[in-house]
Amino acid sequence: MLLKELTEAFGVSGNEKEVRDLILNEIKDFVTDIKVDKIGNIIAYKKGKIDSPKLMITAHMDEVGLMITGIDNSGLLKFTTVGGIDKRILVSKTVRIGKNKINGVIGSKPIHLQDKDEWSKALDIKNLYIDIGVNTKEEAEKLVSIGDYVMFNSEYIEFGNNLIKAKALDNRVGCSVLIDLLKEETDLSFYGVFTVMEEVGLVGAGPAAYSVEPDISIILEGTLCADTPGTEDHMIPTKLGHGPAISLMDRTTLFDVNLRQKIVSIAKENNIPYQFRKTTFGGNDSGKIHLAKKGSVTSTISVPCRYIHSPVSVMSKKDYYNTHKLLLAIINKIEEGDFNEF
Repeated sequence: MLLKELTEAFGVSGNEKEVRDLILNEIKDFVTDIKVDKIGNIIAYKKGKIDSPKLMITAHMDEVGLMITGIDNSGLLKFTTVGGIDKRILVSKTVRIGKNKINGVIGSKPIHLQDKDEWSKALDIKNLYIDIGVNTKEEAEKLVSIGDYVMFNSEYIEFGNNLIKAKALDNRVGCSVLIDLLKEETDLSFYGVFTVMEEVGLVGAGPAAYSVEPDISIILEGTLCADTPGTEDHMIPTKLGHGPAISLMDRTTLFDVNLRQKIVSIAKENNIPYQFRKTTFGGNDSGKIHLAKKGSVTSTISVPCRYIHSPVSVMSKKDYYNTHKLLLAIINKIEEGDFNEF
């Protein structure tokens, strides 16, 4: 599955080249035009027989990670986070650093040596370090540099009832769905856009939308899922295996009601399971896309992922395939002229 290559690639925000190169290689024979803009967004155009309304489908390439900020005399590395990471998940994780993917382990003072008040709270990042197995600053400097990006080291694994464990499912799952869509034969012309630096402020989306000027934008995401013990049902944003999640609102966007209703009716008509993303936490590229130039009506369709923004996110292959089916059904409806009001 292409998703394995995408999730195991190095693509922390601002350092998406490895992911971008993978995507370019996958789509180059299936689109009419490709350009990479000055900040690294991929803007691909797939020409069909029908050009209106102008549709843009997007997915961000970047993942959360770390960056090296210091090297101490013993060769241990200090770091900061890139994107939103719960510091409680950091201790003991394995990582890869820089272009040479140097192996490292995130360490801390052993619990045996911690004060009692430290046992009950997450250690601050200033008390953590990355151990790359050297003894001096000079040895470390031969392998890594301040400013090097750091990604979690996590293998793609399929397990259980059609589930996948991997890092960076937010949002390589969206990238993978969009790649699959660009490979389909459709009569509708549309733009497939892969954006940079979403995790650090929706950086790439604004310039991409400004360039394309879409009428309709669909943002593909891997979104939070919390269908776990102890969570009240009304607090569960999405559930694994219940189909693609259609967003109502988030911190950056009140999604277009008419477009959402259209998408829901298409899902029902085609017997595609769906759910609503019930939480308003977080935001995505829609926050910048719907504001660019004259604006664009937007909707976000997401694949639910447990343990998001960690090295071990989990998703359902069933949700993946139903997301793809829903997007194809939407394109078919647009081809039939059912979206002309947009």
